[in-house]
Amino acid sequence: MRKSFMFIVGVLILFLVAACSSSKETESANTKAERTENLNKTGMPIVEDKISLDFFAGQAPQSAPNWNDVMLFNEYEKMTNIDIEWEMVPKTGLTEKRNLRLASDNLPDAFHSASVPENDILKYGQQGVFIPLNDLIDEYAPNLKKIFEEYPEIEKGITFPDGNIYSFPLLTEPDFLSSRLGSVPWINQEWLEKLDMDMPKTTEEFYQYLKAVQEKDPGGNNGIPYGSGNIGEMVNWLKGAFGIENMGSANPNIDVDPEDGEALRFYPISEGYKELLQYINKLYEEKLIEQNIFSIDTNQFLANGSDGLYGSTNWFGPIETFGEEGGKPFVGIPALEGPHGDKMITKMNPSVNTVGAFLITRENQYPEATVRWIDHFYGKEGIELFYLGIEGETFEEKADGTVDFIDEINNHPDGLSFEEAVTEYLTFPGGGSPTMTIQEFYRGGGSSEKRLATAELLKPDVVKDPWSSFIYTEEETKILDSTGNDIEKYVDEMRDKFLSGQVSFDEWDQYVQTIEGLGLEEYMQVKEEAYKRQKSQ
Repeated sequence: MRKSFMFIVGVLILFLVAACSSSKETESANTKAERTENLNKTGMPIVEDKISLDFFAGQAPQSAPNWNDVMLFNEYEKMTNIDIEWEMVPKTGLTEKRNLRLASDNLPDAFHSASVPENDILKYGQQGVFIPLNDLIDEYAPNLKKIFEEYPEIEKGITFPDGNIYSFPLLTEPDFLSSRLGSVPWINQEWLEKLDMDMPKTTEEFYQYLKAVQEKDPGGNNGIPYGSGNIGEMVNWLKGAFGIENMGSANPNIDVDPEDGEALRFYPISEGYKELLQYINKLYEEKLIEQNIFSIDTNQFLANGSDGLYGSTNWFGPIETFGEEGGKPFVGIPALEGPHGDKMITKMNPSVNTVGAFLITRENQYPEATVRWIDHFYGKEGIELFYLGIEGETFEEKADGTVDFIDEINNHPDGLSFEEAVTEYLTFPGGGSPTMTIQEFYRGGGSSEKRLATAELLKPDVVKDPWSSFIYTEEETKILDSTGNDIEKYVDEMRDKFLSGQVSFDEWDQYVQTIEGLGLEEYMQVKEEAYKRQKSQ
């Protein structure tokens, strides 16, 4: 009797579980049906009846302070029938406020331009805070899908170890080399000609040029042979001349061992890295580098450049940086050959500039419409709208077929700078937004005549097939946040101490032993696993 009773109870429980499961599936299906009933799968508007969404947005200092009242999104609301309520969060306090929202029950519908780090994407994605986007992209994001088909490395670069895509990224068109290079090396051509010297082609010839500037003062102004906003720009520029960072700069401190051709190498303990630091230390000790370069204020650097004090530099566009007069004498320097014949430009931003540029949360009641809303900015029409605005209102086509902003933006009647003028209409200044930067429409420094010419000059020596950023599991991230952070912090601190002469190169062996003692073996195991996953995708 008891066995029969228990059997009946078991059957009832199974029946109830099945009924609940079926109910949930039906409810989910009905909810999706209700959402998509108002949705147009293609074309505009995206929805027939207006809907509203709440977006948490990171606001850079250069960008418009309130995206609720900017031409770009006002116009896009008319096109889509989707009203976005923007919660603007200044970048200075972004991390703290973003973390508070992620840990609360008060989630926005999406995070836009909020620079969500990859470890948080995976953590909150696996917790269900961020929804997986694979199927939604497949069905509702034709523009991003087309980019995946053309550049498979981009899809790999945003796919996490659990197989999910949780975000729309900020991308740079892979062929837009000028933008991907970031800061590049410049030399004062007028001084070079006064010194009757050829363009330097090796690190030794560059040293001789700096010495000539110091000794002969071609500008007649006690010029500074080399200056920059920080010493890291020179370090990154010259790595390729000393045979390190041979797989690009997306994964700092590691590359492929050139003797093996396969194994990973932690290059900050390599002989090439040591020789690089010794070379720059020599320039610093001989006062060929601006002596306060380790602490120089950016405004001071810009003022020096505007006053024509530099014989060479490594920064972004010289005219955009130093103004017309200060920037005019500068031309790009080709990749320099190092003491052992190495010659590479290794620092290059990956095509996936920011993985976590746009993420949809579980609170979003209209994920399909939201995916359609953001996907527009990965197609040609949407990218043009984002970077240029509306023809006739913010930009115009010129006689040669190219496009440019109207004169009221380029030469504002009230004397506003370009960035100040353009933020009355658009939100791209400051970066970080989910879209693709392409040369055809981008009118920032990367599209300037000098930058484009320098990119062509450097192109033959840019590292071939650079890695994209590795993506780590949650367990690997924990190791990198502890052991990895200790190692990388120590490398950075010691780099500047070696460069400035605070620490002698006689202590190099001790430096290497300290890194190994901090857990280098475990650190490299994590990198190896991530590297294997990337290769197998």
